[in-house]
Amino acid sequence: MSEGAAPPADITPEEFFTQWVPAAVAGDPQRRARLGDKPLRLEFELEGEGGGHFGVHVTEGVVSGSVGPLPEADLRVRLDVATWRALNPGELSAPEAFLRRRVHVQGSLPLAVQPHL
Repeated sequence: MSEGAAPPADITPEEFFTQWVPAAVAGDPQRRARLGDKPLRLEFELEGEGGGHFGVHVTEGVVSGSVGPLPEADLRVRLDVATWRALNPGELSAPEAFLRRRVHVQGSLPLAVQPHL
């Protein structure tokens, strides 16, 4: 996460994507404003124990999460659970993770580098 509160260290990926992210965005006007009005579908594939496929859906500034692969996504992000855990509290920056090839993106690169959530 870029700005705002970090999720609890022991949060599961499913809780993060389906509960924490929607609540964090709903409670932060700046995050909602950054999302704009354009609908977005983001898929995160976390590899390793506790991982899986998770979707983040943005519609008119409202965020919801889902479990399972998305049939269509504007952006797909693949990383392992350890990298995801290091990114959440800021121990590892997104650009550094990308440069170290710990994060792989497919889809709109401009969308990948914009701060959203």
